[in-house]
Amino acid sequence: MTTFTLADVRERTYKSRDAWWTVFLVDPLASRLVVWTANRTDITPNQITFGAGVLGVGSAAAFAMGSWPWLVLGAVLFHLSFVLDCMDGKIARLKGTGSVFGAWVDFVFDRIRFFGCMMALLVGQWAATGQAVYLLLAPVAVFVDLLRYLNGAQVAKTRQSMRDKLRQAAAGGEVDADVADPESTEPAAGAAAPEGGGEDGGERVVFMEEALREDPGLDREQVYARARAEGARVVDVHAGFSERMGWYERLRRWLLRSRVRPHLFSGIEFEMFVCVVAPLTAVLSAVWPGTTLIVGVTVLSCAGLLAFELAIVYKLWMATRDFTRELARLQQGRA
Repeated sequence: MTTFTLADVRERTYKSRDAWWTVFLVDPLASRLVVWTANRTDITPNQITFGAGVLGVGSAAAFAMGSWPWLVLGAVLFHLSFVLDCMDGKIARLKGTGSVFGAWVDFVFDRIRFFGCMMALLVGQWAATGQAVYLLLAPVAVFVDLLRYLNGAQVAKTRQSMRDKLRQAAAGGEVDADVADPESTEPAAGAAAPEGGGEDGGERVVFMEEALREDPGLDREQVYARARAEGARVVDVHAGFSERMGWYERLRRWLLRSRVRPHLFSGIEFEMFVCVVAPLTAVLSAVWPGTTLIVGVTVLSCAGLLAFELAIVYKLWMATRDFTRELARLQQGRA
């Protein structure tokens, strides 16, 4: 019988970079629970996902009660639900029992849990206080959460389209500078050349963003040095952003020492601030009746998420400019 250790969990299941909430407030507990669960039970990832959903229902029910002791309980249950949500993926990777359907179940349960708990919190506070601001916040928070999902998916598709076109150009194909429709489900031309060319397919290219994603410990100079040693050309569609935001690289390297990604206020932090931090502020009611920071924390959470999404869009815009220049260089090199 295989015995898993904490080192196994860290090596096989930890992401090279993750949200700071997960790194500091979830992984230390989830990893130890994974060791115990994997070694002593036959619980499956889908069963853990279901357990996270049950805790989410409990959290929503507590939020709906409205008073501060129930809000604190709801916040604790929501955080524990997220811990279980992280555990299912870790156990799947650790035991090799993951599935495509399991990933779908995990995603859908996560969205339902957050939406239900957020609505229960805000509607519950409106029912308890009669303040319409809670009802006004509900659609705003839903919109912001939906926007980040739509934006993330479209940005990823646009970046992939740029990489595909640059691979095709490096392999000797004729391409135009228009990025393919991000809503299209058809693979872009050149996608079948994942290495970006080679001895028999034109110039081999290494994409800076892919190299940094695969090995976050590298910096840009190291990627260039490695590519030169391999006789490859580095394509960096974020060069303009890096030159203009020199501090970003320094911040990135500093954060990655602890596995923390530079996107400091992502969807995870948004969910945790709305459904954990905000309701926990209700303890102020024990000292000053009627005093909470739920509205303030929720508004700041929406603003923080929007700010980081705008930063992603700005970075993408800068990347499209570098993409045009890189494409022109590749095409001129063949002339």
